[in-house]
Amino acid sequence: MTLAALLALLPMQAVRAQLGPMALHIHPSLVAETMRPSPGSKVTMALFMQTDKGWHGYWDNPGDAGQGLSMDWTLPGEATATPFRYPVPERLLIAGLMNHVYEHDYALLFDLSVPPDAKPGQVLPISGKARWLACTDSICVPQQGEVRISLTVGDGKIAPEDRVRFDGWRAALPRPLDQGATYAQQGGRIAIAVPYPAGAPVGQPWFFAETQGRIKYAEAQSTRRKGDMLIVETALADGAPASGPIDGVLQVAPNVALQIAATAGEVPTGGSYIGPAPAATTGLPFNLTGFLLTLGGALLGGLILNIMPCVFPILSLKAISLAKAGGDERKARGEAVAYTLGILVTCLGLGALMLAIKAGGTQIGWAFQLQDPRVIALLLVLMVAITLNLAGLFELSVVSAGQGKASQGGRAGAFWTGALAAFVATPCLGPFLATAMGAALVLPWYLALTVFAGLALGLASPFLAIAYVPALRRMMPRPGGWMDWFRKVMAIPMGLTAAALLWLLWRQLGSNTLALGLGLALIVVTGLLLALVGRTQRAGRGFNWLAGGVALVAVGAAAIIAPPYAKSDRVIVGEGLTGAPFSETALAQARAAGKPVFLYFTADWCLTCKVNEANAIDSSSVKKAFEAAGVVTMVGDWTNYDPGIARFLEAQGRSGVPLYLYYPKGAANPQILPQVLTPGTLTDLVKG
Repeated sequence: MTLAALLALLPMQAVRAQLGPMALHIHPSLVAETMRPSPGSKVTMALFMQTDKGWHGYWDNPGDAGQGLSMDWTLPGEATATPFRYPVPERLLIAGLMNHVYEHDYALLFDLSVPPDAKPGQVLPISGKARWLACTDSICVPQQGEVRISLTVGDGKIAPEDRVRFDGWRAALPRPLDQGATYAQQGGRIAIAVPYPAGAPVGQPWFFAETQGRIKYAEAQSTRRKGDMLIVETALADGAPASGPIDGVLQVAPNVALQIAATAGEVPTGGSYIGPAPAATTGLPFNLTGFLLTLGGALLGGLILNIMPCVFPILSLKAISLAKAGGDERKARGEAVAYTLGILVTCLGLGALMLAIKAGGTQIGWAFQLQDPRVIALLLVLMVAITLNLAGLFELSVVSAGQGKASQGGRAGAFWTGALAAFVATPCLGPFLATAMGAALVLPWYLALTVFAGLALGLASPFLAIAYVPALRRMMPRPGGWMDWFRKVMAIPMGLTAAALLWLLWRQLGSNTLALGLGLALIVVTGLLLALVGRTQRAGRGFNWLAGGVALVAVGAAAIIAPPYAKSDRVIVGEGLTGAPFSETALAQARAAGKPVFLYFTADWCLTCKVNEANAIDSSSVKKAFEAAGVVTMVGDWTNYDPGIARFLEAQGRSGVPLYLYYPKGAANPQILPQVLTPGTLTDLVKG
């Protein structure tokens, strides 16, 4: 046992005798969100612990060594204080002992109830005697001190700077889970199943047990994901009881932690591990059958992508090239290989970039490239250029199919066509691909890249088959005058693709009409410059590099003026209701206008929320009923911490989501709806 652990067990007087007069290394103070609470109200307060550099304090459950904080309150009259709400701790492993600590300033929040008979101007003295442990990596010092603050009964107003400060402290707290968790124990191991939507982001989870004596704190933890469940597995503590609840905090990602309460019950088997699997189950670094199924899904999914509407316009470029090759076996095979390499390089590049970003702690998913308006703007300009090229407005060797090419030029065009096809095709998660790509994200990097390569080969397989199977190649039409007509026809779906990208850019930029207008202007400029290039070409003067260079500058500018932070001022909820983003000001305005309001709070990690949205809130019957009754719908998304939503939930006596409120026309108070909704529950609100 370390010196830190030994000192933690010594009587306080003995440690003082060895260390001399006690100097504080963690400095406590009492802070109130308002110094003038109103009678009968609850005021949020904080025990603010300011920590010297190199020292740390402890969570409620300190872990293998250490000591939590204790407090003896002296409160006036009938005032009461709730237990402390602790921020999410950090892990500190010293000599094999796991400590749950805070190596920085931290705040323990609690609520003080002001007596209802308190009079304005009355002073409320609050004091407490605190005992805590301050440690470094090599020494621990038990410390104590008295904290005091005096509040004056008043109007309850909160200064803006105090609100911001407390909002920051609330953001560090774990979020209460809307459903119960279950656990099962067997053979010295425990598995804890926590409801968590399958589509919600996950980092490297860790379970901090608040209930002491149930798990080995320093033991490695593994997490697997099965459907709407996260299952944390670790070792039982020696002598752990066979039953009884287990409370704790599951840190899902760096900025997402859930307060859970688990009871004995059923825990799902199977699923995919997030990070390493437990040593007891790892004869191989992966499940071979599962990997082969994932790889097969990627191959089949890539093949099916060839008939998806989002990919067909790009494939028309390759179709033209194959028709031009006719029966030339060598040329067809060379271009098919180059086309496949273009797809392979792009898929592996996107996959590697995604895995690298994910390894850096950022949550990211497949098709991330089309979530950035700058990329959409670049693709839009590129699609406009390809459309004009196919229409014959200008010629560019990389994408042209109308002029004779040398062998090398044809292969270069095929390579870039494959790269473009892969870049545009990958967001189309058709059949089999969603599961395969999801599984790839939890595989080791070399296996994940193998899955991405499988997707690439599936996408390229039809053209490889035509190039290497003579019977299929003989079915291709011979080169002829029809090719110029076919090329111009293919400009139509390519133009539709450009229109779809323009719509997507508009959706992403929302009310940012200035950025959208500049983007459209640059597209027009690009089109005119390319038309000038074509005019020069038709006059026999070759490629106009000045106009082409200006067009490239326009392409870059289009990316810059499409800011990724631009958001729509409306939130689309599923395919049904359109909900305005929640704010207390907007809610007050709607109620002052005499309109009924349906207000609900949701989060991506809330399973009940997602079920209610899919089955009830987004249904067509609810939409029609609300529209007929003139109901204003507002939605508060608490997936990422929002101080305004946190304050509103606290005011409603809630600490988590979901929360569903209905404000009838002219009513003073809202109707709190059940946590499980049906379409009938909502339509009944506006009947009669």
